[in-house]
Amino acid sequence: MNYWLIKSEGDCYGIDDLKKDKKTPWSGVRNFQARNFMKDGMKLGDKVLFYHSNGTKESPTGVYGLAKVASKPYPDDTAFDKRDDHYDPKSKKENPTWFLVDMAFVSKFKKPVTLSEIKFEPKLMGIMVAQVGSRLSIQPVSKEHFETILKMSS
Repeated sequence: MNYWLIKSEGDCYGIDDLKKDKKTPWSGVRNFQARNFMKDGMKLGDKVLFYHSNGTKESPTGVYGLAKVASKPYPDDTAFDKRDDHYDPKSKKENPTWFLVDMAFVSKFKKPVTLSEIKFEPKLMGIMVAQVGSRLSIQPVSKEHFETILKMSS
C-alpha cells in the first residue's frame, strides 16, 4: 500500500466534485515526475489525500478529504485532443507521453487540515507539501504523515 497527496484547485475541481462524480480520470498532469508517480508508483487501492491548492479566506489551502487509486495507469487522452488545454502535439496514441489513473471518492473531512496546520505540526516534519517551492501536483506521503493528517481532520 502506498500513500499519496494529489493537488487540485478547489474552485476548479474540488473534493465535492469528486464526491458527486464518485470517480474521475486524473488527467492533465504535465510534469514528468508527477506522471511517473502515477505510471510507475500508484497501485490500485492506494490511499490518497485530496488537497485544495490556491485557497481563499473562506476555503484555505489544505487537505479536504480522501480518495483512492481506482485504476491501473492508462494513456491520458487529453494529450491527443487539440481542443483540450492539456493537448500535447508530441504525444502520440501509438507512443503516449502522458498517463493517468482514475481517482475514486472515499470521504470528505469534517474540517480541512490547512497548510498552516501542516507546517506547524512536528509529526509532519519533512512532508513534501510543506516544503518551500514544492509545486508537484502528485506527491508521495509516508504512512505516518498520512495517519497524522487523518487524526488532525477529526
